[in-house]
Amino acid sequence: MVQTIIKRSQVPFDSRDLEICQHVFDDLSTMADVPRNSEEAERIAAIVVELYRQGVHNPEHLKTMVQGARGLLEKQPAQAA
Repeated sequence: MVQTIIKRSQVPFDSRDLEICQHVFDDLSTMADVPRNSEEAERIAAIVVELYRQGVHNPEHLKTMVQGARGLLEKQPAQAA
């Protein structure tokens, strides 16, 4: 069973935290061809930071969760039966 993260960290970000979030944001915005000054970029950044504050610190997990939340996951072609 998947546990829900209920406690949000109140600890301020340090430079390592910011570096991880920035890298994830850069990868996602490049992959989705989203301009950095767009509303969609702001939404992506907000989701990255919120998930990180909730305890998702693995960059690949962050990317996957944001992709799912924003509908950025690449559609896989249907396999022939």
